[in-house]
Amino acid sequence: MSVDTAAAFFECDMTIGESHQFAGGESVVFSAPSPVKTTPNEDAVPLLPTSEASGILAVADGVRGNRCGAETVRLAIHALEAALRSFSNRGGHLSSSSVKGLDNATEAVSRFGGGAAPTMAAVEISGGVARPYHVDDSMALIVGDRDKIKLQTVSHSSVGYAVEAGVLEENEALHHKDRHLVSNLVGTEAMRIEIASAIRLAPRDTVIVASDGLFDNLRIDEIVENFRKGPLQWAVRKVIDHCRTRMQSPVEGLPAKPDDFTFILFRQS
Repeated sequence: MSVDTAAAFFECDMTIGESHQFAGGESVVFSAPSPVKTTPNEDAVPLLPTSEASGILAVADGVRGNRCGAETVRLAIHALEAALRSFSNRGGHLSSSSVKGLDNATEAVSRFGGGAAPTMAAVEISGGVARPYHVDDSMALIVGDRDKIKLQTVSHSSVGYAVEAGVLEENEALHHKDRHLVSNLVGTEAMRIEIASAIRLAPRDTVIVASDGLFDNLRIDEIVENFRKGPLQWAVRKVIDHCRTRMQSPVEGLPAKPDDFTFILFRQS
């Protein structure tokens, strides 16, 4: 397990999860490209500690399908990292720095142009308290060790809102033709940051931040069941196997969508 230092993972093709000490706990990162494409993995993960007990973990997902998508992801993450570095150097409120970082990310992506715009989900960890921020359909979950979902962000899409309102069931949403028509992207003029309430983490709670490559291939109950208990690396191996099987050997009635596939887990010690 590596030391508690800043790290960013771009264009990865991992076969197993990578463990890191982070914010007074353990995090495991996994990222790999879609098994059916030849272009680089456009997902990326930054681990950005601001002290021994605090920091930001995030997932960004390029949405264009070419080098522009990967480049805008880098720009967004570097902007977030710069804002947090300023927080560490000057002092200040971590939440304000997180919002500033996402605002800076949208400015950087907008200046770049090229028609690409990433999604981003981030969770601030500070003294055993978690607070999610997200833009679009990268998502965050916080689950307890008894299947309880303590927090689930809502995808910024018409389908995501319909599920939240109870108009669509999750299984219907997973197969809906408009599932990926998103309404909020980093770098767009109308970009908005959704900020969830802070949650005090219990000892066995698991924080999950992931791109849609996870949520398009496993149902929420499957994700919760796999991640809620046991060592994190053991859980990660199970999820990697399940998602790759779904992508490569689709079964009628089960979710399956080949895509870049990235997530990060966190549990406090």
